Amino acid sequence: MRPGPEGPGKTMSSRTIPGFLVLLLICSSFAGCLWPEVPEAPEVGLEVESFGAYSVVAPIDTGINVYHDRFVLNQTLPDWLLDGLGVTMWCNLTQNGTWQERYEADAPTCWDLITASDIVYFPGTRIIGTTPDDGTDIPILDDPSDGHGTAVTGAVLDANPDAIIFFVEGFSDAAVLAAANQPLVDIVTTSFGPIGSVPVPGIEDATRVAVVEHNKVHTGAADNTPSPAVQDSTAGPPWSIGISGYAEEDDDQKETMSGSYPDIAADWTQVLPNHDDTDGYHQTSGTSFATPRTAGILSLVLTQLRELSGDMGSGASEERGGQLVNGTNLSITNSILRDALNLSAWYPSSSTWDPTSGTMPISPVAPCTQVGWGVVNMSNVEPLFEHLAGIENMPSRPADVVACMETNQAIREAYWGE
Repeated sequence: MRPGPEGPGKTMSSRTIPGFLVLLLICSSFAGCLWPEVPEAPEVGLEVESFGAYSVVAPIDTGINVYHDRFVLNQTLPDWLLDGLGVTMWCNLTQNGTWQERYEADAPTCWDLITASDIVYFPGTRIIGTTPDDGTDIPILDDPSDGHGTAVTGAVLDANPDAIIFFVEGFSDAAVLAAANQPLVDIVTTSFGPIGSVPVPGIEDATRVAVVEHNKVHTGAADNTPSPAVQDSTAGPPWSIGISGYAEEDDDQKETMSGSYPDIAADWTQVLPNHDDTDGYHQTSGTSFATPRTAGILSLVLTQLRELSGDMGSGASEERGGQLVNGTNLSITNSILRDALNLSAWYPSSSTWDPTSGTMPISPVAPCTQVGWGVVNMSNVEPLFEHLAGIENMPSRPADVVACMETNQAIREAYWGE
């Protein structure tokens, strides 16, 4: 684990794995867990023939393995996009050899030169990266002892393989603001916060800038314990979308896993890229990965809506009228997108819960206190798109669910401010 200090008394942790299996009890490191059998890598399919509608997601985390095949893009990003993101430096990566050999070959022309003020583009990838905080061993790159940020970014691309990544290494307000102040960034996603969701200050001031002042979306990971998410500085502020975990395992058990009373729950076990090789994958779990996967889902929906409406921009700047989608006869704001996300969420049945699993079933009485508006996964993409495009509206949620979540929002506003 490499904690991200944000000030006195603010020791941070990754949102990785709660103790629901003996195997997972020993997996508390920042990089998540490797299971006994390494699954086959998912199909990447990243080649893009032309640059049309797009979306920019900003994961903020330990670093990213720019040498991994998962992040390959077989074209050079256009100059106007790089200029819009403030790129100051290009790093041409070595394409042959092991991870270590590539790193050593590139160190004199890349890694040894990057400063805290640089925004770096890596041609041949979909990554623009920056490290606004000093003190890292290798700027932007996931160090050999880390791996969390690489997996987090892989989770974004699992949902939207065509997302452009503006990666920020760090755990501070400065790291969040580096993404918040980028006009072309659509979604900021963070998977770190106070251990046990203890009510201490964190990054809430910076995420407020991203959402309230710059109209972006923020997805924030709840803790991996059943601690309420309301007081969590990452998942709790009312302007943030707080995300807990939900099991979608091979046994199809319907179980809650983590921070209670969030906005939504999402799939928390995924097959994600390794940080210290060029093509390996591992299976790992946690709200750390449910959260960026949700960011990827929202990014995918934004891209589809922009394609539909002829919107070839990104972000929600003043020049775009504060709109995440600013197309022909279609305008979508943060609040409209979030309302649609809430409508699309769903409650699973508790009938398949295994009482020996060490987890809790979905409550048939008040599931909102466990998983908020409900579960969101790739099945939500089509109804989200069709609803926001005006093709087919989703039905309203039941009155008791709405009342429960309005109470949730009122508590969060009272605690954090509006």
